[in-house]
Amino acid sequence: MRSILGKLFLAPVMMAAAALATGTAMAESSLNVPFSFTAAGKVWPAGSYTVHKDLSGNMVTLISKVNSLSFTSLIGPGDPDPNEQNVTLKFDEMGAGHALRSIQYGPQITSRLDRKALRSEYITSSGR
Repeated sequence: MRSILGKLFLAPVMMAAAALATGTAMAESSLNVPFSFTAAGKVWPAGSYTVHKDLSGNMVTLISKVNSLSFTSLIGPGDPDPNEQNVTLKFDEMGAGHALRSIQYGPQITSRLDRKALRSEYITSSGR
């Protein structure tokens, strides 16, 4: 009787640990950006970055591997294929530079991140 009870309690613990390990392994991805860009009102250098999705699946964080820059945003369902597994940073060209437009993590994506930069670009280019 004691061995059956032990197995009943041990099985859910083992499955939870396996699910947590799988979730943690899939919750981070490394990317290399070959140019500098703006995001969250800061200039980010070209280099290696980590994209981390929290375990709740609602937040994504971009972290520079070179310096202490980091940026967190909400993430939600997007247009990509529901089976998509790639992590992608999308950029808009702003004059001679780039601005981070969105972060896609599998089938989820952030809202447009460069709205303020686009407004500034429009005001500057239209002379207003």
